[in-house]
Amino acid sequence: MKKFPTIIFIFLHISCSTTTKENSNSFNKLEPFVSTTSVEEVRTRIENQPKDDIWWNVYGDKQRWNHKNLHRMYPTVNVYREGQVNMLDVNPNSQIPDSEVETPDGNMTFHNFIESDQSTTMGIVVVKDGSIVYEHYPRQEPYEKPIYWSVTKVLTSALVGILEDRGQVDVSLPISTYIPDLVGSDFKDVTVRNILDMASGVTCQENYDDWQSCYYQYSATVGDGFWNDETPDNPYEFLASAKPGLTRMQGTKWEYSGANSFLLGWLVEELMGMPFQDAFTQEVWRKIGTESDASILAPRYGVPITHGGLLARLRDVARFGMLYTPSAALLTQEEIISKRAVDIILNEGNPQLWQEAKTQGWLPNDFSHSAYQWDQVYENDDIFKGGWCGQGLLVNPSKNLVVAFTGYCKDAQSSEVDLLPILRNVLKEVYPIGYNAD
Repeated sequence: MKKFPTIIFIFLHISCSTTTKENSNSFNKLEPFVSTTSVEEVRTRIENQPKDDIWWNVYGDKQRWNHKNLHRMYPTVNVYREGQVNMLDVNPNSQIPDSEVETPDGNMTFHNFIESDQSTTMGIVVVKDGSIVYEHYPRQEPYEKPIYWSVTKVLTSALVGILEDRGQVDVSLPISTYIPDLVGSDFKDVTVRNILDMASGVTCQENYDDWQSCYYQYSATVGDGFWNDETPDNPYEFLASAKPGLTRMQGTKWEYSGANSFLLGWLVEELMGMPFQDAFTQEVWRKIGTESDASILAPRYGVPITHGGLLARLRDVARFGMLYTPSAALLTQEEIISKRAVDIILNEGNPQLWQEAKTQGWLPNDFSHSAYQWDQVYENDDIFKGGWCGQGLLVNPSKNLVVAFTGYCKDAQSSEVDLLPILRNVLKEVYPIGYNAD
């Protein structure tokens, strides 16, 4: 079943031996097209999906195929690009792939680790100062659009931040100020800020083991949990009437829940008067020169899974991450993600939320806080958003650095080696200023 999302970074593949700045424009030199599946395989894979459980509750090769082929099996909603592509320069830094890393199977180069059976990374891209410095696709093709799971959550907080900049949202006010339908729900008094910070206090934390829990019932309404004809099918009505009780006072502890992300997406829809995917198209995706349309998984009644359904090319997710760095100026003249919003994420975390975890000593030594749907903010200004089973977006505004990656899980125990700490150590060596990774 799903578990706590791991820290993840965005990775795209640089062909280390031949790629140079001179051929960085892939529209001038097209690589041979490689089909990733056959007609027969598509039909067989879909026929063999679980019949009494949700599609993602498989592992290994089956999960890898599913992560890359959801658009073949389920409805999605579109996120549209527009205008010319803002091509990223490609300036390979050989120090990244050649860096020596420690693994359970002994020391090896970072590139060889990504290629090895210890890793389940499908694709990775590292962007420094607006240029791709490392990019590799060991288990997917560059054009594929796999799922990013919970990385999607920061799309919702990005839009809320934009509305906040315009004075349309005061995050200190209860969410029901903007969504009156929630006045009959246990969410009615929770502030927008505490929802942004995963600190609602409402007993609707992520639970994929108990199918009758608040969270699983919610997840089923949007098609992220297993559903049948008797399952509630309207997430708006479900959350508007949800009364699971309170676990604790809001704003006192970080408790992960995709329901919070859905509420933020609903808030955007209320204030902008359009579906979430259209709001994200209007405010972000069409403005930054992406290479391709994106989409969001929407398997039930066209409602996007805003807590975990993004499907996009890896370079385009990296472009989104660049909006939090000085490299945003290479994509657009408009300040989409404001300096105010970045400063809040970096410097205005709620110290109460992780007090218990810090006391227990299970956090990285340089962990600082979480904020605005970003899972982890570090003392060196790394901010990270992870997705279940192998995806992630790592941004460091101070170092003008972005990493994005995709992946999958070998098994329910996630026996693959965690990419994040290895990646951060590599970046510490290659770009040492400000790095404190253990």
